Amino acid sequence: MAVNPRAKADSKILFALTLVHFTGDFYTSFVTPLLPVYVETFSLSLAQAGMITGFSRLLAFIVQPPVGYFADRYRTRAFVLGGPLLAVVFIPLSGIVPSYPLLLACVCLGSVGSAMFHPSTAGMVATYAGRHLGLSMSLFNMGGTAAFGLGPLFITLFVGAFGAGSMPLTMGLGLVLLLVLVKTVPPPLGEGFTGMGFFGSLREVLGDVWKPILLIMVVMMLRAAVGQSFLTFIPLMCAEKGFSLAEIGAVVSIFTIIGAISGVIAGHRADRTGYTRIFLIAHGLSTPSLILLLFLPGKWIYLGSALSGFFLMATLPLGVAMAQELAPKGRSMVSSLMMGFALGMGGTMTIITGRLADMFSMRAVLLVLAFIPLCSMLLIAMFPRPSSYAHS
Repeated sequence: MAVNPRAKADSKILFALTLVHFTGDFYTSFVTPLLPVYVETFSLSLAQAGMITGFSRLLAFIVQPPVGYFADRYRTRAFVLGGPLLAVVFIPLSGIVPSYPLLLACVCLGSVGSAMFHPSTAGMVATYAGRHLGLSMSLFNMGGTAAFGLGPLFITLFVGAFGAGSMPLTMGLGLVLLLVLVKTVPPPLGEGFTGMGFFGSLREVLGDVWKPILLIMVVMMLRAAVGQSFLTFIPLMCAEKGFSLAEIGAVVSIFTIIGAISGVIAGHRADRTGYTRIFLIAHGLSTPSLILLLFLPGKWIYLGSALSGFFLMATLPLGVAMAQELAPKGRSMVSSLMMGFALGMGGTMTIITGRLADMFSMRAVLLVLAFIPLCSMLLIAMFPRPSSYAHS
């Protein structure tokens, strides 16, 4: 890959893009810790609980690749700012809906909004990152992951104090942030594929690197399947053990906040040592950490949550950065494949996980899933060597 012509990172724009990421994901993060509330309110089975997160991830899979395609074609901020707006409006409405179908509709519309801004903003990070793509992508990712860390803690404390019926009041914070972002976020540059159709653009973007891109995408999909399943059902396991809603929010927050920190550390190290080594270490240590999360007693679950988040979430930004280096002609497109297709397909595993948990038990199913990161090291060992693409 040719080195980005910008020698220095544009910190102002990178901060604005990170704030977009934070705003959209902050509201999307409300759903997981409130699953015990939804289950109690609507008397849901574990399969129905899994469908809430599974359908939202499926929509991310459907929405992100087309959005990535249009983002590479047109200079528009509609996806960058319109996406977070949907999340800000519809996720809080989930607290006042009277039925399970309407709950699904609100969560899904909010998830569509979240899916809309990810390809465009991730593609723009590469444009303004200068020579530090891995670190810049990790910092951008930290905005979203930190939102998934702070959001659960915020919403569980809020709902615990004021009730789920007061959730629409939380729209105010997001609307204020979006007003600030309207003045600071530039339009995407686009990649100049206006004369090509979707599949023509895809061929132009991937070219001869489609095999390594596919390999990275499979690993990202497996990681997402494990992460989304644990984030969906660990709160329900905690509720069964008698944890309060605030304590459940803390478990989810610790997982994702520590994951955000590990993503930055991993991005910094990857710029120096390469991606494959970081992937191998993180995935190899994810399995024992997830097992600890399942079996540590009482308050020790917080330690298990921290270790699991640190290792399982570390490689989230690296897959995107690696794909962008391999296919620099369509950064938004490949970002959508990693953040949309891979995470979306992996996230739909929660539907199957929920059905299996109804048949067996949550702990038994999650224990099997915990070994997936360890097995995925065989695929990681096949990642392209650094000589096959240029480091930024």
